[in-house]
Amino acid sequence: MRETVTEHPNTPAVEAAAERLDRAHRTGVPGPPVRDLLPPGDLAAAHAVRSLLTDRRLAAGRRITGWKAAPVPPGAGTPGFGALLDDTAALDGDEIPWGTVLQPRAGAGVALVLEHDLGHERHTVADVIRATAFALPAVEVAGSRIRDWDVTAVDTVADNASSGAYVLGTRPVLLRDLDLRTAGAVLERRGEPVSTGTGAAARHGHPLHAAARLADALVRSGRPPRAGDTLLTGALGPLTDVAPGDVLEARVDGLGSVRAAFGRAARPEEGDPR
Repeated sequence: MRETVTEHPNTPAVEAAAERLDRAHRTGVPGPPVRDLLPPGDLAAAHAVRSLLTDRRLAAGRRITGWKAAPVPPGAGTPGFGALLDDTAALDGDEIPWGTVLQPRAGAGVALVLEHDLGHERHTVADVIRATAFALPAVEVAGSRIRDWDVTAVDTVADNASSGAYVLGTRPVLLRDLDLRTAGAVLERRGEPVSTGTGAAARHGHPLHAAARLADALVRSGRPPRAGDTLLTGALGPLTDVAPGDVLEARVDGLGSVRAAFGRAARPEEGDPR
C-alpha cells in the first residue's frame, strides 16, 4: 500500500532548494549547497525541502520503509531525520551499483524494526522497547547530493539526512538478549578494520535513546513511525569513505554481521553507470 502524500505549504526558496537537490539526484552530479537559498540556520525550512522531495518520491511510486536520524547542533530545537525508501534498501552482500549513492560514506550501526506504532508526543525507552520487534546489524551508507560534502545542518536536513542506502542483517535478535550500550561495533574493508565504536557512541548515548528522540521528531512532523518501519539509530563509529569495488562488513556484538558490496566505476567509454 502506497504511503499517503502529505500536503504542506512551500515557499519559492523551498522549491528552489528542492529543485537543486533533485537535479543532483537525477543527473548523478553533486551540486552546490542549498543553505544560500534558505533563511540562515532555518531547520524548519530545511525540513520543508526534505518533506517536498520525499512526497515527490512517494508520488512516483516509492515507499517509506523507515527513518534515520541526522546530526544537528545541540540546542537547535528541530531534530534532523530522513526517510528510508524502498529503492535504497540493499540485500546483505548484494552489489550496490556504483553511482546510485553520490559520494558514499558508510558506518556500522543498529537497526530497530517496529512491531507497533510509536505515536506519543514524547517517548520513553520503555515505549521503544515495547514497540520493537527485534534488532538487526546495519550498514548505513550516507550519500550527499552536495558537492564535496560541503554541508551544514541545514544542508543535511534538506538533503534527507544525507540518506544514500542501507543494508540490514538477516538474523533478528530480541532486545532483551542485548546490551546495546556496551556492544562493540567494527566496520571492516576486506578484513581490515576501518571504523570502530560502541553503542554508547550512538546519538544521545544509546541506540534506544536515539530511537526515542527520532520517534518524537517524527510524531511532531506528522509522520509517526509505524509497525514494520526500520529505525536506523546512527553509526557507532566514524563514517568511512567508500571506493568503487569495496566490500564492507559490519560486526556488532550480539547482533552478528552484515555486508555492503559496491560495484566498480564504469570506464569513460561505458557512460554513466546510473
